[in-house]
Amino acid sequence: MRIIGIETSCDETGVAVYDSKQGLLAHALYSQVELHAEYGGVVPELASRDHVRKILPLLEEVLTQAKTSRDEIDGIAYTEGPGLVGALLVGAAVGRSLAWALGVPHVGVHHMEGHLLAPMLEDNPPEFPFIALLVSGGHTMLVKVSGVGQYEILGDTLDDAVGEAFDKTAKLLDLGYPGGPAIEKLAEQGDPDRLTFPRPMVNRPGLEFSFSGLKTFALNTWQELGDSPQNKADISRAFQDAVLETLAIKCKRAIQQTGVNTLVLAGGVSANKALRARMQKMVEKEKAEVFYPRMEFCTDNGAMIAFAGHLRLLAGERGGEGFKAQPRWSLEELVAPI
Repeated sequence: MRIIGIETSCDETGVAVYDSKQGLLAHALYSQVELHAEYGGVVPELASRDHVRKILPLLEEVLTQAKTSRDEIDGIAYTEGPGLVGALLVGAAVGRSLAWALGVPHVGVHHMEGHLLAPMLEDNPPEFPFIALLVSGGHTMLVKVSGVGQYEILGDTLDDAVGEAFDKTAKLLDLGYPGGPAIEKLAEQGDPDRLTFPRPMVNRPGLEFSFSGLKTFALNTWQELGDSPQNKADISRAFQDAVLETLAIKCKRAIQQTGVNTLVLAGGVSANKALRARMQKMVEKEKAEVFYPRMEFCTDNGAMIAFAGHLRLLAGERGGEGFKAQPRWSLEELVAPI
Protein backbone atom coordinates (compact mmCIF):
# COMPACT_ATOMS: atom_id res chain seq x y z
CA MET A 1 0.00 0.00 0.00
CA ARG A 2 1.42 3.40 -1.04
CA ILE A 3 0.28 6.37 1.06
CA ILE A 4 0.55 10.14 0.83
CA GLY A 5 0.85 11.81 4.22
CA ILE A 6 0.01 15.49 4.80
CA GLU A 7 0.88 17.49 7.92
CA THR A 8 -0.40 21.06 8.47
CA SER A 9 -1.16 21.28 12.18
CA CYS A 10 0.81 24.45 12.91
CA ASP A 11 3.62 26.29 11.13
CA GLU A 12 5.23 23.55 9.02
CA THR A 13 3.87 22.08 5.81
CA GLY A 14 4.95 18.47 5.42
CA VAL A 15 4.16 15.96 2.66
CA ALA A 16 5.52 12.43 2.26
CA VAL A 17 5.04 9.19 0.34
CA TYR A 18 5.28 5.92 2.28
CA ASP A 19 5.13 2.40 0.87
CA SER A 20 4.28 -0.63 3.02
CA LYS A 21 7.02 -2.74 1.44
CA GLN A 22 9.67 -0.19 0.45
CA GLY A 23 9.33 2.19 3.38
CA LEU A 24 9.63 5.97 3.11
CA LEU A 25 10.02 6.92 -0.55
CA ALA A 26 10.13 10.72 -0.29
CA HIS A 27 9.33 13.59 2.03
CA ALA A 28 9.47 17.38 1.88
CA LEU A 29 9.00 20.04 4.53
CA TYR A 30 8.51 23.78 4.44
CA SER A 31 9.00 25.72 7.67
CA GLN A 32 7.32 29.06 8.34
CA VAL A 33 9.83 30.11 11.03
CA GLU A 34 11.02 33.17 9.14
CA LEU A 35 7.44 34.25 8.47
CA HIS A 36 6.48 34.22 12.16
CA ALA A 37 9.83 35.30 13.65
CA GLU A 38 9.06 39.03 13.46
CA TYR A 39 5.92 38.46 15.54
CA GLY A 40 7.68 36.36 18.18
CA GLY A 41 5.34 33.41 17.67
CA VAL A 42 2.94 31.71 15.29
CA VAL A 43 0.18 33.89 13.80
CA PRO A 44 -2.63 31.40 12.98
CA GLU A 45 -4.09 33.25 9.99
CA LEU A 46 -0.69 33.69 8.36
CA ALA A 47 0.08 30.02 9.00
CA SER A 48 -3.12 28.89 7.25
CA ARG A 49 -2.48 31.09 4.22
CA ASP A 50 1.08 29.85 3.87
CA HIS A 51 -0.09 26.22 3.97
CA VAL A 52 -2.43 27.01 1.07
CA ARG A 53 0.49 28.41 -0.93
CA LYS A 54 2.94 25.59 -0.23
CA ILE A 55 0.99 22.34 -0.02
CA LEU A 56 0.40 21.62 -3.71
CA PRO A 57 3.98 22.41 -4.82
CA LEU A 58 5.26 20.13 -2.04
CA LEU A 59 2.87 17.40 -3.17
CA GLU A 60 4.25 17.58 -6.71
CA GLU A 61 7.78 17.57 -5.33
CA VAL A 62 7.41 14.38 -3.29
CA LEU A 63 5.62 12.52 -6.07
CA THR A 64 8.52 13.37 -8.37
CA GLN A 65 11.10 12.35 -5.76
CA ALA A 66 9.28 9.08 -5.13
CA LYS A 67 8.97 8.44 -8.87
CA THR A 68 5.30 7.82 -8.22
CA SER A 69 2.30 8.75 -10.32
CA ARG A 70 -1.08 9.60 -8.82
CA ASP A 71 -2.45 6.31 -10.17
CA GLU A 72 -0.04 4.42 -7.91
CA ILE A 73 -1.38 6.02 -4.72
CA ASP A 74 -3.56 3.71 -2.60
CA GLY A 75 -4.57 6.05 0.21
CA ILE A 76 -4.28 9.50 1.77
CA ALA A 77 -3.50 10.34 5.39
CA TYR A 78 -3.67 13.84 6.83
CA THR A 79 -3.43 15.40 10.26
CA GLU A 80 -6.92 15.81 11.71
CA GLY A 81 -5.79 17.28 15.01
CA PRO A 82 -4.82 18.59 17.45
CA GLY A 83 -3.48 21.93 16.21
CA LEU A 84 -4.54 25.27 14.80
CA VAL A 85 -7.99 24.80 13.31
CA GLY A 86 -7.37 26.87 10.18
CA ALA A 87 -4.09 25.13 9.46
CA LEU A 88 -5.64 21.71 10.03
CA LEU A 89 -8.49 22.49 7.65
CA VAL A 90 -6.05 23.20 4.81
CA GLY A 91 -4.43 19.77 5.03
CA ALA A 92 -7.71 17.96 5.68
CA ALA A 93 -9.45 19.64 2.74
CA VAL A 94 -6.61 18.90 0.35
CA GLY A 95 -6.21 15.34 1.61
CA ARG A 96 -9.91 14.52 1.44
CA SER A 97 -10.27 16.13 -2.00
CA LEU A 98 -7.27 14.23 -3.33
CA ALA A 99 -8.66 10.94 -2.00
CA TRP A 100 -12.01 11.65 -3.67
CA ALA A 101 -10.36 12.57 -6.97
CA LEU A 102 -8.20 9.45 -6.98
CA GLY A 103 -10.93 7.15 -5.70
CA VAL A 104 -8.81 5.93 -2.76
CA PRO A 105 -9.52 5.73 0.98
CA HIS A 106 -8.46 8.43 3.41
CA VAL A 107 -7.89 8.66 7.16
CA GLY A 108 -7.41 11.52 9.60
CA VAL A 109 -4.38 11.00 11.85
CA HIS A 110 -3.82 12.23 15.39
CA HIS A 111 -0.82 14.55 15.32
CA MET A 112 0.67 13.16 18.54
CA GLU A 113 0.22 9.57 17.35
CA GLY A 114 2.42 10.56 14.43
CA HIS A 115 5.12 11.77 16.82
CA LEU A 116 4.77 8.66 19.00
CA LEU A 117 5.37 6.37 16.04
CA ALA A 118 8.04 8.47 14.28
CA PRO A 119 10.96 6.45 15.76
CA MET A 120 9.51 3.38 14.03
CA LEU A 121 10.60 4.90 10.72
CA GLU A 122 14.21 4.13 11.68
CA ASP A 123 16.19 0.99 10.86
CA ASN A 124 16.23 0.00 14.54
CA PRO A 125 12.70 0.76 15.74
CA PRO A 126 11.50 0.29 19.33
CA GLU A 127 9.20 -2.59 20.17
CA PHE A 128 5.91 -2.32 22.07
CA PRO A 129 5.37 -1.61 24.88
CA PHE A 130 7.37 1.55 25.50
CA ILE A 131 7.18 4.77 27.49
CA ALA A 132 7.10 7.89 25.32
CA LEU A 133 8.06 11.39 26.37
CA LEU A 134 6.32 13.78 23.98
CA VAL A 135 7.93 17.20 24.21
CA SER A 136 6.97 19.97 21.83
CA GLY A 137 5.74 23.55 21.71
CA GLY A 138 2.23 22.51 22.63
CA HIS A 139 2.63 19.23 24.51
CA THR A 140 4.61 17.71 27.34
CA MET A 141 3.39 14.30 28.40
CA LEU A 142 4.46 10.82 29.38
CA VAL A 143 2.54 8.08 27.58
CA LYS A 144 2.57 4.31 27.95
CA VAL A 145 2.32 2.89 24.43
CA SER A 146 1.17 -0.73 24.34
CA GLY A 147 0.44 -0.77 20.60
CA VAL A 148 -0.97 1.35 17.80
CA GLY A 149 -3.97 3.17 19.25
CA GLN A 150 -3.28 1.82 22.75
CA TYR A 151 -2.18 4.87 24.71
CA GLU A 152 -2.31 5.64 28.42
CA ILE A 153 -1.33 9.14 29.50
CA LEU A 154 0.77 8.79 32.64
CA GLY A 155 1.50 12.46 33.18
CA ASP A 156 0.81 15.78 31.49
CA THR A 157 1.82 19.41 31.98
CA LEU A 158 -0.31 21.50 34.30
CA ASP A 159 0.57 24.72 32.48
CA ASP A 160 3.25 25.48 29.88
CA ALA A 161 4.60 22.80 27.57
CA VAL A 162 8.40 22.50 27.45
CA GLY A 163 8.72 24.09 24.02
CA GLU A 164 6.40 26.89 25.10
CA ALA A 165 8.52 27.51 28.20
CA PHE A 166 11.66 27.69 26.06
CA ASP A 167 9.99 30.15 23.66
CA LYS A 168 8.64 32.38 26.43
CA THR A 169 11.94 32.42 28.31
CA ALA A 170 13.84 33.25 25.13
CA LYS A 171 11.42 36.10 24.47
CA LEU A 172 11.93 37.46 28.00
CA LEU A 173 15.69 37.40 27.42
CA ASP A 174 15.27 38.98 23.99
CA LEU A 175 16.79 35.96 22.20
CA GLY A 176 14.29 35.81 19.35
CA TYR A 177 12.06 33.07 17.96
CA PRO A 178 12.07 30.09 17.98
CA GLY A 179 13.34 30.01 21.53
CA GLY A 180 14.45 26.40 21.94
CA PRO A 181 17.42 26.47 19.55
CA ALA A 182 18.41 29.95 20.76
CA ILE A 183 18.57 28.90 24.41
CA GLU A 184 20.29 25.60 23.56
CA LYS A 185 23.01 27.42 21.63
CA LEU A 186 23.53 30.13 24.25
CA ALA A 187 23.55 27.57 27.08
CA GLU A 188 26.74 26.09 25.65
CA GLN A 189 28.51 29.32 26.66
CA GLY A 190 26.98 29.38 30.14
CA ASP A 191 28.70 28.54 33.42
CA PRO A 192 27.03 25.35 34.72
CA ASP A 193 28.04 26.09 38.32
CA ARG A 194 27.04 29.74 38.66
CA LEU A 195 23.23 29.53 38.90
CA THR A 196 20.79 26.86 40.06
CA PHE A 197 17.14 26.97 39.08
CA PRO A 198 14.39 24.95 40.83
CA ARG A 199 13.33 21.55 39.48
CA PRO A 200 9.53 21.90 39.52
CA MET A 201 7.38 19.13 41.01
CA VAL A 202 10.17 16.56 41.36
CA ASN A 203 9.77 16.31 45.14
CA ARG A 204 6.13 15.34 45.01
CA PRO A 205 4.73 12.00 43.74
CA GLY A 206 3.28 11.64 40.28
CA LEU A 207 4.36 12.24 36.73
CA GLU A 208 2.87 15.67 36.04
CA PHE A 209 4.94 18.62 34.87
CA SER A 210 4.89 22.37 35.49
CA PHE A 211 7.19 24.84 33.77
CA SER A 212 5.47 28.22 34.01
CA GLY A 213 7.32 29.13 37.20
CA LEU A 214 10.73 28.59 35.59
CA LYS A 215 10.30 31.40 33.10
CA THR A 216 9.35 33.76 35.95
CA PHE A 217 12.40 32.60 37.88
CA ALA A 218 14.54 33.29 34.79
CA LEU A 219 13.07 36.78 34.39
CA ASN A 220 13.62 37.65 38.07
CA THR A 221 17.20 36.36 37.88
CA TRP A 222 17.91 38.41 34.76
CA GLN A 223 16.48 41.57 36.33
CA GLU A 224 18.58 40.97 39.45
CA LEU A 225 21.85 40.27 37.61
CA GLY A 226 21.48 42.79 34.81
CA ASP A 227 21.51 42.58 31.03
CA SER A 228 24.85 41.25 29.80
CA PRO A 229 25.79 38.53 27.30
CA GLN A 230 27.33 36.32 30.00
CA ASN A 231 24.35 36.71 32.31
CA LYS A 232 22.04 35.63 29.49
CA ALA A 233 24.26 32.63 28.76
CA ASP A 234 24.36 31.59 32.42
CA ILE A 235 20.60 31.98 32.78
CA SER A 236 20.04 29.95 29.60
CA ARG A 237 22.28 27.20 30.96
CA ALA A 238 20.57 27.14 34.36
CA PHE A 239 17.11 27.17 32.76
CA GLN A 240 17.93 24.37 30.34
CA ASP A 241 19.61 22.26 33.03
CA ALA A 242 16.53 22.59 35.24
CA VAL A 243 14.16 21.56 32.44
CA LEU A 244 16.25 18.61 31.29
CA GLU A 245 16.87 17.25 34.77
CA THR A 246 13.16 17.52 35.54
CA LEU A 247 12.32 15.56 32.39
CA ALA A 248 14.93 12.92 33.19
CA ILE A 249 13.66 12.48 36.75
CA LYS A 250 10.08 12.04 35.57
CA CYS A 251 11.10 9.56 32.85
CA LYS A 252 13.11 7.55 35.36
CA ARG A 253 10.09 7.49 37.66
CA ALA A 254 7.84 6.32 34.81
CA ILE A 255 10.23 3.48 33.94
CA GLN A 256 10.39 2.36 37.57
CA GLN A 257 6.64 2.59 38.13
CA THR A 258 5.60 0.74 34.96
CA GLY A 259 8.45 -1.74 34.66
CA VAL A 260 8.73 -0.82 30.98
CA ASN A 261 12.41 -0.34 30.16
CA THR A 262 12.11 1.16 26.68
CA LEU A 263 11.88 4.94 26.40
CA VAL A 264 11.02 6.95 23.28
CA LEU A 265 11.64 10.68 22.95
CA ALA A 266 9.54 12.47 20.35
CA GLY A 267 8.40 15.96 19.41
CA GLY A 268 10.36 19.08 18.49
CA VAL A 269 12.22 19.40 21.81
CA SER A 270 13.58 15.86 21.40
CA ALA A 271 16.04 17.39 18.90
CA ASN A 272 17.81 19.08 21.83
CA LYS A 273 21.25 17.42 21.99
CA ALA A 274 21.68 18.11 25.70
CA LEU A 275 18.34 16.39 26.38
CA ARG A 276 19.45 13.33 24.42
CA ALA A 277 22.71 13.16 26.34
CA ARG A 278 20.93 13.50 29.68
CA MET A 279 18.43 10.77 28.83
CA GLN A 280 21.17 8.44 27.61
CA LYS A 281 22.93 8.66 30.98
CA MET A 282 19.67 8.03 32.81
CA VAL A 283 18.66 4.93 30.84
CA GLU A 284 22.12 3.43 31.15
CA LYS A 285 21.83 3.60 34.93
CA GLU A 286 18.33 2.10 34.73
CA LYS A 287 19.49 -0.63 32.31
CA ALA A 288 16.92 0.62 29.83
CA GLU A 289 17.02 1.77 26.19
CA VAL A 290 16.13 5.07 24.60
CA PHE A 291 15.02 5.66 21.01
CA TYR A 292 14.62 8.88 19.01
CA PRO A 293 13.43 9.83 15.55
CA ARG A 294 16.13 11.30 13.32
CA MET A 295 16.52 15.06 13.73
CA GLU A 296 14.46 15.92 10.65
CA PHE A 297 11.51 13.92 12.03
CA CYS A 298 11.53 15.50 15.50
CA THR A 299 9.58 18.52 14.32
CA ASP A 300 6.23 18.24 12.54
CA ASN A 301 6.58 16.35 9.25
CA GLY A 302 4.59 14.46 6.65
CA ALA A 303 6.58 11.23 7.04
CA MET A 304 5.20 10.46 10.50
CA ILE A 305 1.66 11.13 9.32
CA ALA A 306 2.14 8.90 6.27
CA PHE A 307 3.50 6.11 8.47
CA ALA A 308 0.77 6.32 11.11
CA GLY A 309 -1.90 6.62 8.42
CA HIS A 310 -0.56 3.63 6.50
CA LEU A 311 -0.84 1.45 9.62
CA ARG A 312 -4.48 2.42 10.11
CA LEU A 313 -5.42 2.16 6.43
CA LEU A 314 -3.67 -1.20 6.16
CA ALA A 315 -5.77 -2.42 9.10
CA GLY A 316 -8.95 -1.40 7.29
CA GLU A 317 -9.72 1.92 8.95
CA ARG A 318 -11.47 4.40 6.66
CA GLY A 319 -12.55 8.03 6.93
CA GLY A 320 -16.13 9.06 6.24
CA GLU A 321 -17.67 11.00 3.39
CA GLY A 322 -16.60 14.37 4.74
CA PHE A 323 -13.64 15.60 6.74
CA LYS A 324 -13.09 17.49 9.96
CA ALA A 325 -10.45 19.23 12.03
CA GLN A 326 -10.12 18.67 15.77
CA PRO A 327 -8.03 21.43 17.40
CA ARG A 328 -8.42 19.60 20.72
CA TRP A 329 -8.22 15.82 20.67
CA SER A 330 -7.01 13.57 23.48
CA LEU A 331 -4.73 10.67 22.65
CA GLU A 332 -6.77 8.46 24.95
CA GLU A 333 -9.78 8.88 22.65
CA LEU A 334 -8.02 6.84 19.97
CA VAL A 335 -8.66 3.15 19.56
CA ALA A 336 -6.53 0.43 18.08
CA PRO A 337 -7.23 -0.30 14.40
CA ILE A 338 -9.14 -3.56 13.95
